[in-house]
Amino acid sequence: MTRARLTARIAVFAALIYVLSWVTSYIPNLNLVFFLVFSSGFLWGVRAGLMVGGTGMALWTFFNPYGPAPFPVMAAQIAGASLSGVAGHLFHSLNLHIGPRITQIIWLVLASVVCTAAFFLPVTLVDAWLFQPFWPRFIAGISWSLISFVSNAIIFSLLFHVTLRLYRSEQSRLSGV
Repeated sequence: MTRARLTARIAVFAALIYVLSWVTSYIPNLNLVFFLVFSSGFLWGVRAGLMVGGTGMALWTFFNPYGPAPFPVMAAQIAGASLSGVAGHLFHSLNLHIGPRITQIIWLVLASVVCTAAFFLPVTLVDAWLFQPFWPRFIAGISWSLISFVSNAIIFSLLFHVTLRLYRSEQSRLSGV
């Protein structure tokens, strides 16, 4: 794949994160960010996943309807979201997408848990550290993130076939079939 094509794909996925975050902003902790970043890491590798996650989350956290996050929270959000790209790359590299559908779903649920935790743990730590009292704020933040753990498990399981279809399409296009 040419550098220009990859750059265009990264830009489109980052823009999708921003637009779809607007669409889901009225449903607390339900969004497609983690899945899109995971998919970009799966499709195009760890660097592309990190770039999609970093760019998409930077756009969202700075230009969202509730105002920009404080810089330390913003940095934690960008770093945490980017890690989903690493998880997607590992999912692909370890061939966890190959095998029976039930095994694939189990791995996808585990991947969604990893992606969600990689985002919410640092964000909640930074938020609790900034806004105190630490433990009540941290416990409330982690409790609030349970919505994302459940919704991401469902999103990853239901939508991964779209990522696989895109992957197969790109592979056939690259091989000339």
